[in-house]
Amino acid sequence: MPGVEAVWVLEAGALDCLARSGAQVSAEEVVKRRRSVTPAMPATIVYTSGTTGRAKGCVLSHGNLAAAVRAVTSAPGISERVLTPGCSVLLFLPLSHILARVVALCVIHAGRRTGYLADLGRLPAALAAFRPTILLAVPRVFEKLAAAAREQADLAGHRRLFAAAEAAAVTWSQAERRAGPLVRLRHAVFGRLVYVRLRAAVGGEVAWAVSGGAPLSGRLGHFFRGAGIPILEGWGLTETAGPVTFNLPGAERIGSVGLPLPGYAVRIAPDGEILVAGPGVFQGHWGDPQATRDAFDGRWFRTGDLGRVDDDGFVYITGRKKELIITATGQNIAPAALEDAVRQHWLIDQCVLTGDQRPYIGALVTLDPGAFARWKQRQGKSASATISDLCDDPDLQSAVQDAIDHANSAVSRAESIKRFRILPAAFTVGAELTPTHKVRRHYVLATYASDIDTLYT
Repeated sequence: MPGVEAVWVLEAGALDCLARSGAQVSAEEVVKRRRSVTPAMPATIVYTSGTTGRAKGCVLSHGNLAAAVRAVTSAPGISERVLTPGCSVLLFLPLSHILARVVALCVIHAGRRTGYLADLGRLPAALAAFRPTILLAVPRVFEKLAAAAREQADLAGHRRLFAAAEAAAVTWSQAERRAGPLVRLRHAVFGRLVYVRLRAAVGGEVAWAVSGGAPLSGRLGHFFRGAGIPILEGWGLTETAGPVTFNLPGAERIGSVGLPLPGYAVRIAPDGEILVAGPGVFQGHWGDPQATRDAFDGRWFRTGDLGRVDDDGFVYITGRKKELIITATGQNIAPAALEDAVRQHWLIDQCVLTGDQRPYIGALVTLDPGAFARWKQRQGKSASATISDLCDDPDLQSAVQDAIDHANSAVSRAESIKRFRILPAAFTVGAELTPTHKVRRHYVLATYASDIDTLYT
């Protein structure tokens, strides 16, 4: 069995480390200690990302992790179509992220090839060299890949060509097997002209991509599937030892986070919160019994995510309870979808909506440093000018306004962004961002309170 072989490889590695450290531990002792472990024993404490408050330690048992691996690998289509002989995955998400850790365990269990990359700056070269068949990433990575492709097309004078190719990919994906001859023809032509370049950017061999950690926009999911990189989006939390739901090969419903995995149950509370039960649900918060009690409604874990379940059982995430913005006029707005739409623009790095108890929705915007440098060159701005120097520049304001207008076109007037402010520097990991580049919203709203006030004066 691949799993058993992997255990002995790890065990041999552990013995080698012990020998080099000078520890006097026999092979028999290592085997004895390994076999003494029970499923109920704590295996790890993983801290939540802290996007909506203080990070909390989640106690996950060996049984939780084993259940997560079993649920993923036994789900229809995973072993037969994704974790196939010869497949490989390059992991660049931090292993402090439960999704990356569970995926690593699944690949080890299947006995497949795994690469690890610590420096994201080397990602393009590593993808070209490693040529993975499975790409695991958070939505921001897919957003950046699409934005980079749009920018390259724009620089080459092919903006309209790329826009047409993007629309063709989305149309083809939405039609699925019902695409007409003209749609199929356009899709095939753009496949040779455009989509092949996008696939080459991720190594050229990616058969499946996996997205988690935050919601992926439906249009982006359709674009990548139409371009030949189907994204299997899933959903779960640190407290559930990773995935609870998953879009499985051949049973994807883009826009949803899939069906519950084997052994898991999902239901929606009266206030719209998603509740979960299953073998991966954690034992509790480390050193915080009150938080543990608050996290459960009987056997059901309160996820804090808002969502719905359709008639076929597919789960949709609509927001986070703690992130819900309630304006002074009584509008309830989940910010994620509109923020995602703004970030589609190649110049934008992050967008954080404001407006809780305010008369309208505002936005804090940060720019991608590399894209900003290219924008300055194209616009004839001084190469030494900083974002702070040009925050109020009419050309820069107009470029950001284009991104805002595009995002606003998909929502009602009451939900649209009325004013925005460009912040002088990009967000950084450890401050405004988590290791997986999710925004620590509570920190941003507190840190940039004075900037927010200017949006309403």
